[in-house]
Parts: sequence; structure tokens; C-alpha cells
Amino acid sequence: MRIAVLGLGRMGSAMAQRLHAFGFDLVLWNRTPGRAEALALGPTAPTPAEAARGVDLVISSLTDATAVREVYLGPAGASEGASGQPFVEMSTTGPDVLRELAPALQERGSDLVSAPVLGTVTAVQAGKLVILAGGAQDEVARVSRVLDVLGEVQHVGDLDAAAALKLVANSMLGLTSLAAAELLAAAACAGLDRDLAFSTLARYAPGLGDRRAGYVEGRYLPAMFALHDLLKDLDLGLGLFHRKGASTPLTALARELVAESAHTSPESDISALASRYPGPEKRQGMALPRA
Repeated sequence: MRIAVLGLGRMGSAMAQRLHAFGFDLVLWNRTPGRAEALALGPTAPTPAEAARGVDLVISSLTDATAVREVYLGPAGASEGASGQPFVEMSTTGPDVLRELAPALQERGSDLVSAPVLGTVTAVQAGKLVILAGGAQDEVARVSRVLDVLGEVQHVGDLDAAAALKLVANSMLGLTSLAAAELLAAAACAGLDRDLAFSTLARYAPGLGDRRAGYVEGRYLPAMFALHDLLKDLDLGLGLFHRKGASTPLTALARELVAESAHTSPESDISALASRYPGPEKRQGMALPRA
């Protein structure tokens, strides 16, 4: 089976490496060709259209909705290479752009599956992603043989449902990350050991465990998930929630706090939110607001 992988950032590269390790033949495309060539997992295509042409499946993992729109619908975009094979879009984009992609692909006989994921690079490497698959049931089943290599496939509904659920999940990630940062500082002020406080909080939010280096040791690079990416997802989520009439004041506050930290260190991991809450040893002489 021959698969085109479009977009070779942290997640795209990790997915390509795992697929290659499981014996799939790959064609790679990346905006910066050198990244694709350095992976040496298969031929590098000059355009998304050439990457998609003649393969059995196309997977994309891209930065945002603007990148997805350009890679699929721009000049020499992936839709030009569509000829009946399924396309799996795994970026976090929100539902809107998917409504543009699906008709363009259908005109050429191809169907779209939305498949944003829960998990980081380490989850990809272990085949432990949670894949929120949206689309027709038969199309999700058609691509599951490949997606099962990357993790657990959950068919959550249509294209919109998968994209929206991912925004709900990442909004929760933002809220949880800020709560952990605030409560670790509060625990320190109460004289508690930071490692003990962190392990206790991680019992309520197990996903924190992967970010111990940031929350406990203050090591925020390399990022598992960067602050600027979380900010992007919170903006997408709030836009969707407000259009649907939802009241989300906590998410709106989280967005403002994440934006402040992202302005200072956009490439840092989201555990760097802990740095906005100084411990007692750094509070001396500081006039900090009290809630």
C-alpha cells in the first residue's frame, strides 16, 4: 500500500516514521523539501498534487486551516491529484475548512475523513494516539487498517463532529494546564513539595504526567505542544462555541492567559504556563494580584 504524507512537522514526521516501520510505502511532501529528504522514508514529491497522484491513501498533518486550504486547494494542491483514493486530514483546523475540501475531493471521486488526534509524538511512536475519526462509516472503516497502526480509532460522527470534538478536547487541555500551573504555585506557598503536589494533581489529570519536566523541573524545550499552537486552538474553539451560542467564560479567560505566555515564549511547551505563577521564593517584593 502506497501512502502520501503531506506535512512533516513533529507529528507528521513521527507518523511517517511509524507507518514506514510497519511496511507501508511512502511518498513525502513538505513545504521545506529538506525535511522530507532528511527523513529518507521514500521519494519526495515537488508538490502536494504530485504526492497524491497514484497513491492508495493521502494523509495530511498541517499547521492550521490556512495551510490546509493552501495545500489542498492552492496551485498544484492535493485535490488535483485525487482520483478515487481516500484522504485523511489529521490537522486541528475546526470544521469550516473541511466543508471546502470535501466537495473539491468528491468532484474527483475521493472522499475525506477528518481524523484529528489526542496525543503527542510519544503517543505516535507507541501507537497510542486516540484518533477522532469523522466521516461516512464505510470510509472510516476503509482507512482504519492504516490508522490502527497509529492508535485507537474512534468513529465520532461526521466531519464536523470530529473537528469540533478536537477543539473541545484542546480547550480542556488549556484549562487543565492552567489549573495545574496555578495549583502547583499554591501548593508551594503552602509549603508542599512540588514533586509531591504534581504527582497528586496528575492523579486527577493523568495527561499531566508527560509534562513533568516542565511543571517540576522548569524545562519547557523542546516542546511537546507549543504555546502558540494551544493559542491557535483556543481561538478556533472559542470561535466555534460562540457561533453555536455556547457560554464559555472559563475558556475565554484561559485564552487570555495563554496569549500572555505565548507572547513571551511562543515556542515553549504549554507546561511553561507554570512560569507565570512564581513560587514563594520569587514573590519577595512582588506586588502580585490576589484572587
